[in-house]
Amino acid sequence: MSSSNASPGGGGTAPSGPKPKRTGVRRLIPGWKTVIGTFLLVVLACAGAFIVGYQLVEIPKANAGAIAQSNVYLYSDGSQLARDGQVNRENVDLSQIAKTAQYATLAAEDRNFYNESAVSPKAMVRAAWNTVTGKGKQSGSTITQQYVKNYYLNQDQTAIRKAKEFFIAIKLDREKSKSEILQGYLNTSYYGRNAYGIQAAAQAYFGKDADQLDTAEGAYLATLLNAPSEYDVVAHPENKVQAQARWNYVLDGMVKEGWLSGTERASLTFPTPLKAKPATSLSGQRGYLVEAVKNYLSDNHILDEETLRSGGYRITTSIDRKKEDAFVKAAENQLLDQLDPKAHKTDKYVRAGGASIDPATGNVVAMYGGIDFTKQFVNNATRRDYQVGSTFKPFIFASAVQNDSTTQSGRRITPYTVYDGTNKREVVGRNGPTGYAPANEDDVSYGPITVTRAMDKSVNAVYAQMAQDVGADDVNSTVRALGVSEQVKLVSTPAMALGTMEASPLDMAQAYATLANHGRYIPYTMVVKVTKNGEDLKLPERQPRQAITREAADTTTSILRSVVQGGTATAAQASGRPAAGKTGTAEEDKAAWFAGYTPNLATVVAVMGQDSQTGAQKQLYGAAGLARVNGGGFPTQIWAEYTAGALKGTPVRGFKLRLEPGASAPPATSAPPSSSAPPASSAPPASSPPPPATSSEPPASSEPPESPSEPPASSSPPPSEGGPGGELPIGGPVGGDNGGGGFQ
Repeated sequence: MSSSNASPGGGGTAPSGPKPKRTGVRRLIPGWKTVIGTFLLVVLACAGAFIVGYQLVEIPKANAGAIAQSNVYLYSDGSQLARDGQVNRENVDLSQIAKTAQYATLAAEDRNFYNESAVSPKAMVRAAWNTVTGKGKQSGSTITQQYVKNYYLNQDQTAIRKAKEFFIAIKLDREKSKSEILQGYLNTSYYGRNAYGIQAAAQAYFGKDADQLDTAEGAYLATLLNAPSEYDVVAHPENKVQAQARWNYVLDGMVKEGWLSGTERASLTFPTPLKAKPATSLSGQRGYLVEAVKNYLSDNHILDEETLRSGGYRITTSIDRKKEDAFVKAAENQLLDQLDPKAHKTDKYVRAGGASIDPATGNVVAMYGGIDFTKQFVNNATRRDYQVGSTFKPFIFASAVQNDSTTQSGRRITPYTVYDGTNKREVVGRNGPTGYAPANEDDVSYGPITVTRAMDKSVNAVYAQMAQDVGADDVNSTVRALGVSEQVKLVSTPAMALGTMEASPLDMAQAYATLANHGRYIPYTMVVKVTKNGEDLKLPERQPRQAITREAADTTTSILRSVVQGGTATAAQASGRPAAGKTGTAEEDKAAWFAGYTPNLATVVAVMGQDSQTGAQKQLYGAAGLARVNGGGFPTQIWAEYTAGALKGTPVRGFKLRLEPGASAPPATSAPPSSSAPPASSAPPASSPPPPATSSEPPASSEPPESPSEPPASSSPPPSEGGPGGELPIGGPVGGDNGGGGFQ
């Protein structure tokens, strides 16, 4: 009888049943199927999350802070004049960064930058290892990730920001080259001392541009990226050991990667940064200069105000640093140091301004705007609210020569034409008296006087009549041709001779520069180069033109030389240079001027009176303890010291003058001056009766004329470029066509 169940020892198989349950620790370990399933699920989830994240996260626009730059203003020699803008950053092209500085950055932050992807887990592990082993704290992010954080995002340590950084870095790596990313990183990184970007850092720590950094300096800047404030060894000398350790780590990395030879590495020493300087402000003259440059850029349609405000422009000005310093020194020595508001009430109203132009180029080489831009905001060199006084008179004479003008009696106007200089003499027109009878300064009457001598003494009666003889329209055409801005309102009556026109020292310097340049007008400029991101902006063409004939300009120069030699501007002789110029005093003595030039520098200086609180113009009586301030005083003294300093070390050049026919004629007679009111500072000269009010003829005189300050050199006409050494006597050599000298 058989059994349905096999015995335990028999050869049958055991019946199947439920799998025995795990017990103990084994029940905590998942099976291989679970592991594989879970892994695949995680991979799929991560892949899905990556795909979703990659699709959803877009490369955003740059954050405002990352693209904000300052504008950098440079002197003509390339040294820094000023920066404006709240962010101290100047973006540069990668080619404008020293190669060793680039390698140093890679050695410090991401040595495999050119060979790895945008996100590197290996970099994270390496950074952690370096930190643990004491080689210095290092970011686990690649340079691409750090650039994304700096340029597109912010410094928040949040999971969302890190996730965005991850995806943007990957996308950016596909769209931009490694060089573009490195350039962006170097321009957005913070180096301490308020320096954003390697160009600003190179200036802040070593006073040079990024392309001039040597290997040791580049390695130091790379060191700063790790801890900008802590590793500034000037601000924190106690951290020098740590900074040097990081610096050595950077250099050793360069050697390891083949970017630096061991020999050169051994020769390097730790660099000493410059002392930290406060952020360049707009104090002193800087603010005036920056403001004037901005106005020039806007007025000439190079950059409008809004575009300039976006920043990033590198503007090389025409300002010569040496000459600018000389202008400031001259104003301080000759005027500011003489003022004492406690002793003299008027001293608190005294202002000064000036502008200086190279006649051969039109470059504004120096400008004095005031005592300090942060204390006196208005730029006295460019303001147009003060009368120019008798500095206008040369324009009338230049126009007379330019237009072959004649006196009422038909005689041609030359330096030796004789006019009636009687005080308050009525101006006579072609149709009779005009009703205008200007007073001379201090009511002095001069009687018959040559045009040259009338310029020496700034005789209003003569030049008001000459303005009438030439014609206001022709005079004003000459003024515009010489370069006085269209924004300056001109006067169309004989009163123009008194300088009632309101213009700035810069306006007047332009016109006098044209005279100095033999009548050839070159529009002035304050800017010689503008770049952004390494590219030059197009500057307007400045076409020179012959504004007035050379004879008109040079003959004007000849009589302005007489003003310096023996007229109201003898203080200009202290420049030690051949000079020509004209003094001027505004109505009611609210401003005093000197406009003068040498053959290679035209400069105008004005001293003005203004109440800082109300802005009202003030008279200068009593300034510095003087009874009055006129153009031959402070303005001419400032001009002389400035010109001597500005031209120091340059060869002395003489004027080469080509004069109008008749300019060399010997003067007719000139009576000694008479006065209807005594001068302020001298005894009254002998009086002579004035001519009838309706007559333009001067009274007769048998007095010999005053000798010119330089004797005639020859009886022959002047050569086209002047006599030996380029010098001519004042008024030109004797001889040639008389051309209308004599009485009016």
